[in-house]
Amino acid sequence: MKIIVTGATGLVGSEVLRQAILDNDIKEITALVRRPIDISHPKIKTVIHSDFLDYSGLEELFKSYDAMVWALGISQTQVNKEQYHIVTYDYTLAAAKAIKKANPDMTFLFVSGGGADSTEKSRTLFAREKGKTENALLKLGLKKTYNVRPAGIKPIHKNPNTSFFNKLAIPLFPIFELFIPNLVIPSDSLAMAILRILKKDSDKVIIENKELKEISAS
Repeated sequence: MKIIVTGATGLVGSEVLRQAILDNDIKEITALVRRPIDISHPKIKTVIHSDFLDYSGLEELFKSYDAMVWALGISQTQVNKEQYHIVTYDYTLAAAKAIKKANPDMTFLFVSGGGADSTEKSRTLFAREKGKTENALLKLGLKKTYNVRPAGIKPIHKNPNTSFFNKLAIPLFPIFELFIPNLVIPSDSLAMAILRILKKDSDKVIIENKELKEISAS
């Protein structure tokens, strides 16, 4: 299997790269990023791409790959409402539409988040926008689309791009794991679950945190 990963400098995307390197079923990985990554391996090649609303020139890349892991995202605490919508919804849908045009058989996996609201009526910006993006992806008509909803992601490796809010949460993970274990998932377990979903074709299109933990442990 050959996969493309966005958000490869972030917590989830970088861990997907690490686990894909270890996975013998993953033969080739392309990191679609704005800037170079700090993970190097013969399986990995990097494509620097500046405009995530325009994928002109990437058609041949899309045609030769099996799956896209969309791990690009940003915390709603880091940007205003309009910017959050652009990054969460517009970037994702622009990529999915370009993929559908170039290679409709390609699998698209969207790293959403626990609490995403499929009704799109939540008072929380995060929940509304993630739910709206999930719904739009499922309506797009790609052959396979998955929306995964991790909750509290416990970092296994240090990441300089971790948001300030997430850095504050790191010391609390032992407490979370003790009292609400189903709402915590280690970053490596999440990455392994993502790869297994791509390889084994999950029957579900929305996969919650507890199910992701079960998949990674299987």
